[in-house]
Amino acid sequence: MPRLSDSYRSTWLTAGVLPLILAACSASAIPASQVPADRANPSHGSASATAPDLGGAGPISLSTTSSGATDGSVATAAGSTPRQATQPVPATPSPQVAAPAAATATPRVIVGPVPSIHPISQPVAPGGGPPRITPIHVGPVACTVFPSLNVWNKPVDGLSVASNSSTMIQAIGQSRYVHADFDAIGDGIPYNVVTAATPTYSVSFDYADESDPGPYPIPANPLIENGSDAHLLSVDMSRCKLWELYAVSKSGSSWSAGSGAVFDLRSNALRPAGWTSADAAGLPIYAGLVRYDEVTSGSINHALRFTASSTCGYIYPATHLTAQPCSNLPPMGLRVRLKASVNISSFGPNARVVLTALKKYGMILADNGSPWYISGAPDTRWNDDEFHALQNLHGSDFEVVDTSGLRNG
Repeated sequence: MPRLSDSYRSTWLTAGVLPLILAACSASAIPASQVPADRANPSHGSASATAPDLGGAGPISLSTTSSGATDGSVATAAGSTPRQATQPVPATPSPQVAAPAAATATPRVIVGPVPSIHPISQPVAPGGGPPRITPIHVGPVACTVFPSLNVWNKPVDGLSVASNSSTMIQAIGQSRYVHADFDAIGDGIPYNVVTAATPTYSVSFDYADESDPGPYPIPANPLIENGSDAHLLSVDMSRCKLWELYAVSKSGSSWSAGSGAVFDLRSNALRPAGWTSADAAGLPIYAGLVRYDEVTSGSINHALRFTASSTCGYIYPATHLTAQPCSNLPPMGLRVRLKASVNISSFGPNARVVLTALKKYGMILADNGSPWYISGAPDTRWNDDEFHALQNLHGSDFEVVDTSGLRNG
């Protein structure tokens, strides 16, 4: 087709066809009074843009980063709350185009029905050209037990031995044997897997000034640790949340506990200085448990939890003490590791997974109790004889790690 000159094309548009098109559009416009309230003002391309109807799968969170990519994880600005998006009806069958994001924009969350694969239209580049169509995978929100750069998840096999290692090992018990404080008959600290549908309760606390108010999800028949500590742990990996209670009890339909803490598993934040949690050290318990699924997967990629009979003070990442600081007893938060020279080849395969983790990630002192007791979740599938063999190891097989430079992030 011959190309019209710029001046001729301009005259043709302004004096010819364009006014007719505009008049036709005005005549066919839908009056505002006929637009359903939940369909009005879709705000396409704005920070409050709503999610398109993508096929009726369940609602999940979709995070759009400042680069325009969507990664399937949830990220919100500090203090913000994910908002349930409505589903606007576009005036034309044109694809929706996401809002251009500023280079320093805070990631935002769009909640809506999302299928497993959907093409997202990216903004037109400043230099022009058609929108870029990028197929992405969107599925359930991926969640880990704290970020990869959290101290629980950082290896310590390359860190130096602490200058007071000998003193601390002696104080805990150089000749005392190691004990796996979990088994197949119910000993250990169990945990409950919960969902958004699990009933929640307000819990009254003995130490309310250092406890998170909740509410706490508690199943109808929750798993609770045997004994006076009576820990009740609930984890929801779809929402990346962990709720922990200490010395929990129920009277009628009401729940009470000594203390309680709620953890965001996406966050590196510690408890406030001086605060306890459901653990004496102010730490999360679930993060340090030996769990059957991890052991049988072949590796544990985090530090473990252990106890000692006497402690004083606390060091990072702990936030709480049970006795005033001193120099001759271990502080809460102390990190020890199994010496690299210890031969673990004679132990059973599952025990070797635990011992390998103790060499690479070590374990964190989190409570007062029997020395060198390693915490884990009970499971009927454990081979108790295999883990009883850990008693062949003693305090002398461990060393204290210098964690003075080890921090979250």
